Amino acid sequence: TGKWHLGSLPEQGPNHFGFDHSYGSLAGGVSPWNHRYKQGPVSQTWHRNEKLIEEAGHVTDLIAAEAVKWIDSRGAAPFFLYVPFTAVHLPIKEPDEWLRRVPDTIKGDVPRHYAACVMHLDDAVGRIVTALEKKGHRDNTLLVFTSDNGGSTVENNDLKYPDDNCPNGKLVGNNKPWRGQKGDLYEGGTRVPTIVSWPGRAKPGKVHSPVQITDWMPTLCTIAGFRPDRDLKWDGTNIALVLTEHTELPIRPLYAVAPGWRSRSLRLGNWKLIVHGEGNARRVELFDLAHDPAESKNLADQQPDKLKLLLGKLDEVAARDRDAVAKD
Repeated sequence: TGKWHLGSLPEQGPNHFGFDHSYGSLAGGVSPWNHRYKQGPVSQTWHRNEKLIEEAGHVTDLIAAEAVKWIDSRGAAPFFLYVPFTAVHLPIKEPDEWLRRVPDTIKGDVPRHYAACVMHLDDAVGRIVTALEKKGHRDNTLLVFTSDNGGSTVENNDLKYPDDNCPNGKLVGNNKPWRGQKGDLYEGGTRVPTIVSWPGRAKPGKVHSPVQITDWMPTLCTIAGFRPDRDLKWDGTNIALVLTEHTELPIRPLYAVAPGWRSRSLRLGNWKLIVHGEGNARRVELFDLAHDPAESKNLADQQPDKLKLLLGKLDEVAARDRDAVAKD
């Protein structure tokens, strides 16, 4: 229930990829009140189980309500529920009831709507947790809260979206002390929080081993007891022991690609390579995150051996990334 963004036509939706129930936007982030994506052939994708629908209400409330309703309809059988909220994706426009809760110390139209959006999201997550508690599922449920990118500072009232009378001004996503924002391969664009709650199983505390969002597929499958009978070419690693024992992961290449393939990055331990462009237009950056977490000093010229190593690893991972799982 929420933002799909992996195919904007009904036949490309979650119901065709193993989900029993689907609701929300088949496209990306939508306007909060009219639930439209950017102007174009797939602007209207708000749906329930392949049928396009029209509903009144704020997108955060609708997504949370659908999740709660689905939990309430379940019996005792195990389940997997994926709830990709659109908050705090642009465009943002919050109800008055949430704007009134924003402290007076936060000034400006967009900053106040942004703060209200975060508070609204927090409350929506709480509604889902409460639904689990009421059904008696909370103590036997693994909850994962994470994000797909860093904060953004672009214009909130993007004219590509159908008019929803959203406030004008820049978003106030703050990724400090990291460099960059959403869409970048600098740490500010890719480093996000991950919060896990699993009563009696997840060990309390903080874990500093780098993990990536693709790790959740093998991890959740392992926890659920699924053992594939062949290589499914998963991009991630099972991190169940990181959750339960805070086990340190071995150093491994962590690979990322910017939208449109304009840049690629690879992290190996504390070293990070970013390659911008291709061919004669290619530009490389090499950072030592242990001593320069803000990525302010490009060491590509000073560390030719390390650069060569990471470029080779990048090519290896990119080649493997082109593998695909058979349709059967």
